[in-house]
Amino acid sequence: MQNGLKRFLAAIFLSSVILIGGCMANNAASSPASPSPSDTATPVAIANAEPNNLPRLTGKATVEMVVKGATVTIEVDGDAAPVTAGNFVDLAKRGVYDSLVFHRVVREPQPFVVQGGDPQSKDTNFPAERLGTGSFIDPDTATPRYVPLEITPQGKDKPVYHQTFEMAGITAKPKLQHTRGAVAMARSSLPDSASSQFYIALTDLGFLDGNYAVFGKVTQGMETVDKIQQGDRIESMKVTKGVDKLKQPGKDGSTGQGNKS
Repeated sequence: MQNGLKRFLAAIFLSSVILIGGCMANNAASSPASPSPSDTATPVAIANAEPNNLPRLTGKATVEMVVKGATVTIEVDGDAAPVTAGNFVDLAKRGVYDSLVFHRVVREPQPFVVQGGDPQSKDTNFPAERLGTGSFIDPDTATPRYVPLEITPQGKDKPVYHQTFEMAGITAKPKLQHTRGAVAMARSSLPDSASSQFYIALTDLGFLDGNYAVFGKVTQGMETVDKIQQGDRIESMKVTKGVDKLKQPGKDGSTGQGNKS
């Protein structure tokens, strides 16, 4: 029965997407078990290669997230997911995640994920039912920043970009898997649509491996994650170690400009 439930959740998770209104006037329903963000604006085309126009993390970093007055420590892995990890560390350093809401928490019919990171949730007047539709707007370009799907297979040194493992015909497991405490990027049905929304796995979710980009794990404070409720806010998120490994495009390895210290 448990295997059947996992297959059901996988089918719902992988097929559901909320379509954003605005430039695309569509409406659709999403399963409450889906951690997919609903921004379906088409990402800027990225060459079928390792992107060089996004922040990168060359190694590991530590991020401390405060929720409900308690600290959750996240190890961010730039060795296996340099672009995805670099994006997350860059956004944390900018203060983007401070005060944002966990807009989706799924624990029934079995533990699944807690999801947050929609920049729209900083506005306390923004309708809760529309959360999950937002992306990070890069102030330098005034456009959404998207990161490509990036997953490194076991036994390989470089990630696969822009494709799920199924699309790429890869049968190996990813280096970073959906074990309890895994931190991964939410996205829509478009592989390269991740931006700022992330989720934390409340239990092992192996059926998501190879489909979504895990970039880190909770190393301390999982008991706090287990208590997060829908509507709880991230009080703060700070990079406490490894910020020197954050490299900005065109900055010759510097950490860029305009970021918070």
